Amino acid sequence: MNNKSIWITGASSGIGKALALKFAKEGWKVAISARRENLLNEISQSNENIMPFPLDVTDSEKCKNVFENIKNKIGEIDISVFCTGIHDPKSEKSLNLEKVKKIMEVNFFGTINSINSVYDYYKNRKSGHISIVSSVAGYRGLPAAGAYCASKSALSSFAESLYFDLKRFNIRVSLVSPGFIKTPMTDKNDFPMPMIKSPEFAADQMFKGLTKNKGFEIHFPKSFTSIMKVLKVTLKPNLVKVALLIATFSSCLNIQSSNETLIFLFLNGTSKSYLNLNADPY
Repeated sequence: MNNKSIWITGASSGIGKALALKFAKEGWKVAISARRENLLNEISQSNENIMPFPLDVTDSEKCKNVFENIKNKIGEIDISVFCTGIHDPKSEKSLNLEKVKKIMEVNFFGTINSINSVYDYYKNRKSGHISIVSSVAGYRGLPAAGAYCASKSALSSFAESLYFDLKRFNIRVSLVSPGFIKTPMTDKNDFPMPMIKSPEFAADQMFKGLTKNKGFEIHFPKSFTSIMKVLKVTLKPNLVKVALLIATFSSCLNIQSSNETLIFLFLNGTSKSYLNLNADPY
């Protein structure tokens, strides 16, 4: 066992759970937080390196109290990974103001509450690492995901600003932008998800990015995220449709195309003869 420790929110399932198990397996002391205390207890019982700290991130004061409790029980926290997130694809097919507010409250403000709880700690310590889990959905607006995309886009922009603000205090800030990962949240989707990966794949990629690399953004799988990065600077919604269809087609046929090939197909509009690009892209 090493003397390193990490705090992970949103750890009761999906990416957060897989990441907690990965770090614990590697000998790290792991503090896990989420609302569902029963699931946290189950995870902690599977590995002695994991300790549960139930938390609703929408409560800013509770975030501070929980972090103090974590420090008292575990000691110094080297990395804080904030990956709490919700999405309701069915409600986003129409404008539901209450759902929009809820998604922003949890995904964006809940993460800000979590960051706020560790901000002064790392700043005074003059070391540490804050990692914010966003999504490729934050690159641009996508169909039936307005609130979710907006919340993730806000997180990505906030992370970029925080990177500059904390770099001079020797604090690393990183942004995690996963593609489709099979989790209870994505299980709700009723559409094809190109190049979808397992939570364990995500955890492996994040572990490498958090502990072995020093870059700002950790994104995966790169065959999919590269396409999404092109879409980030493309304003035409119909091209979004083309690229996603190409990605889905490649995924369904298990084509292991290189990033460059997929982007070339996208930019060349290979699918123009099969699609009416003047049609409603949604």
